[in-house]
Amino acid sequence: MFSRLMTKEVAIGGVRIGGGNPVAIQSMANTDTRDYVRTSAQLNALAEAGCEIARVAVPDMEAARAIARIKERVSIPLVADIHFDYRLAVAAAENGADKLRINPGNIGGPERVRAVAAAARERGIPIRVGVNSGSLDRDLIEKYGGVTPEGLAESALRGVKLLEDLDFDDIVISVKASGVPFTLRAYRLLARQTDHPLHLGVTEAGTLSAGAVKSAVGIGALLEEGIGDTIRVSLTADPLEEIACAREILKALELRRFGVELTSCPTCGRTQTDLIAIANEVERRCRSVRKDIRVAVMGCAVNGPGEARAADVGIACGAGRAVIFKKGRVLRAVSAERAVDELMEEIKSL
Repeated sequence: MFSRLMTKEVAIGGVRIGGGNPVAIQSMANTDTRDYVRTSAQLNALAEAGCEIARVAVPDMEAARAIARIKERVSIPLVADIHFDYRLAVAAAENGADKLRINPGNIGGPERVRAVAAAARERGIPIRVGVNSGSLDRDLIEKYGGVTPEGLAESALRGVKLLEDLDFDDIVISVKASGVPFTLRAYRLLARQTDHPLHLGVTEAGTLSAGAVKSAVGIGALLEEGIGDTIRVSLTADPLEEIACAREILKALELRRFGVELTSCPTCGRTQTDLIAIANEVERRCRSVRKDIRVAVMGCAVNGPGEARAADVGIACGAGRAVIFKKGRVLRAVSAERAVDELMEEIKSL
């Protein structure tokens, strides 16, 4: 197991990040925050799916005030996403936000940043300094000859210094771009220069399939280097898909365990059954299983149990039949029609 870089601990509602705490999963509601009923329903669905921190857009004062009503209906910590108008950040804090996300470079002058820091300090909530490739300071674009990872990291650290000079240290940082190599370099530069916790993500990663791949590569590479305290997979898809992808990234790196980890073979010419359908059915039925176990779905009744002996339980399918196995040891043979049901019974018995 690789070691994680030690960062300062920050509390976001009831969730603690940094300081060696588990990497937390974030997402963002895509509802109109002013519609607090719909937004609360989506946030509760995200929490049920495994989201641990959720962000909401705050485009105006009505949205800032809606946070108070949302907080009455949800338990997940809320991050208020603010652009340009510092008064919205102050109002969001006053209405119960658990964290503020701002870009100090576009929130206004030092006095406006001071007002935001004061509101956050009074309520004991952190501020995320969020910089992305689309909002880089003009002077840094000129300094580096364009939008570069170096400019992004420097912009973030500039925002951090603004807050630190105001004696505010409860800070999280993010430096997101839509390209994976760009994002990797920006975070690596940042990780060498600060011990504030880092929120990882490849922004505007794309649709479900392509975006999941980009996010897994970018976020996964940084986590493997010990960089990162929270993650958000950004997809043009239902936000619930972001949670599923984020959990799989953390499971693949063995940083967190979330119920069933499914192993299934890719099929080959020896496969004599519709293994794709079987694997999808097992995955669907295992979503409600909260046990931290490994389940295997294999396409060869002869070699499958041995190849998946690390699994706690599994099935290996042949023509019209399958075998149930546990830790590589065959327990019994069953009909193909009963294979998934028998597997689920075995999972319940564990």
